[in-house]
Amino acid sequence: MKAIDNIARRVFVFLLAALALHQMSVLVAQAGEPALPKLKTETQEAFERYVKLAEARKEGELKRGTGLLWVDGLPGEQRAEAYAALKRGEVKMQKLEILDGGKPIACPGGMIHHWTGVVFLPAAKLEDVLGVLEDYDRHSLYYAPDVERSRIETREGDHFRVFLRFRRHKVITVVLDTEHEVHYFHDAPRKAHSRSSAVRIAEVENAGKSDEREKTPGDDDGFMWRMETWWRMEERDGGVYVQSEVASLTRDIPTGLGWMIRPFVTGIPKESLTFTLEATRKAVEAHRQGH
Repeated sequence: MKAIDNIARRVFVFLLAALALHQMSVLVAQAGEPALPKLKTETQEAFERYVKLAEARKEGELKRGTGLLWVDGLPGEQRAEAYAALKRGEVKMQKLEILDGGKPIACPGGMIHHWTGVVFLPAAKLEDVLGVLEDYDRHSLYYAPDVERSRIETREGDHFRVFLRFRRHKVITVVLDTEHEVHYFHDAPRKAHSRSSAVRIAEVENAGKSDEREKTPGDDDGFMWRMETWWRMEERDGGVYVQSEVASLTRDIPTGLGWMIRPFVTGIPKESLTFTLEATRKAVEAHRQGH
């Protein structure tokens, strides 16, 4: 009976979260607060500061040239356990936070989500992984259903501009049209990394219907305002280690609703990155087998 009560309680909270996300503007108005804010300058500046510090950290790591996976920073026994888990096919995830002078970066009106994950692809080669990641015209196949449409808009060597339509369903469905500038770097015969910046993110209203339209970027529900992505690939141990790191910016949670929505909202970036790494492994395996 107690177990049933716990399940009922979780379902109740889940439904409340769904209602809050689906009709957030109504709930905020009922609480006597202003309507959903646009992306503010100070919010954007805070995220840009965060990304600048993250980039500085990454430049130092790449210059060092060793220990490039986040699991390499673990203590000896934990590191060995993490590598064993990767060899078993697990995805190892870690939540990150960049500090400024030892203090968290305040982001008024927004929330910064920062996750990294790594997966091991046995028997793969570096060119196999790059063959999938750079094949943006087929990302809607490799990463379905999270990626609904994909195409390369321009390419100049290792520099891409790509379009991706993301569809994320969790109680409600959010559709985003995004454009990304992506640069690939070949660091050594068996090492590479990439840097992707979303230069445009537009929330799509009534996606797939005759009255489909894009909302003005930054003047929307704030499900995703900014996104920066970094990939690292290293061929060794009879396969390729693939690490992806994502920092994203969403609107903050209205006062009084945090207890209900925060776990729901903060869990989505982790779930999405985990799915991306698992889908990458499947796509590379299929690519190697000629499917």
